[in-house]
Amino acid sequence: NRQGRVAAENICGRDTTFGEVQGTSIVKMFDMVAGGTGANQKQLTAAGIPFERVQVHPSGHAGYYPGTAKMHLKVLFEPETGKLLGAGCVGFDGVDKRIDVLATAIRAGMTIFDLQELELAYAPPLGSAKDPVNIAGYVAGNLLKGDLTENHWNDLDGADIQETVVIDLRTTPEIKEFGKIDPSVHIPIDGLRDHLPNLDRTKTYLLYCAAGLRGYVGYRIMVQNGFNVTNLAGGYLTYAGAQKSTH
Repeated sequence: NRQGRVAAENICGRDTTFGEVQGTSIVKMFDMVAGGTGANQKQLTAAGIPFERVQVHPSGHAGYYPGTAKMHLKVLFEPETGKLLGAGCVGFDGVDKRIDVLATAIRAGMTIFDLQELELAYAPPLGSAKDPVNIAGYVAGNLLKGDLTENHWNDLDGADIQETVVIDLRTTPEIKEFGKIDPSVHIPIDGLRDHLPNLDRTKTYLLYCAAGLRGYVGYRIMVQNGFNVTNLAGGYLTYAGAQKSTH
């Protein structure tokens, strides 16, 4: 359609050119929606383009208002400048809104820091005070500013279990309902500070929670107390989903 308009303007004497295509797309499968825009991880890897990524699992709108669910949002960006390269999202409500915002941001040449500043429409039935797009920008900004170090789910395959201790920061009911990473040590986030004297400072620690927020809080606590620690990107939600898709 866009190319047709450009062709028509040229036929009528206007020197109009067609710009880049960034591949924005979306599909609905029963109640679930999946969309993407820009380059994906496989394309960037094949092209030899360096990138960093964040994976977050916010809700489509305010959690206390009925009818929402967690979405799975991945944002890819340049590791030096934070310039946006691509994004993908799967969920049930508000996926189209986030993909459209990110598609516009990529077209405009924005960075992950610009995502933090976007002022997006908020009402409990339609969004959250901090929109999923904002949250992705905050997490990515933490990475680039050195406030956070992350490992991804596939890094666990090559982890040295003799030197790396995996800590599960979730509650006992969460572990019973959803499962856990083996091997891991269970230390709920509320009791982490009390357990610090018992932890071996010669070890490397990998923290995880459900979606990443408690892992970030735990990361800040342990780093400020002199531990070598990383957080699992996207938490157990990303890890468990990736395990299902690879088996």
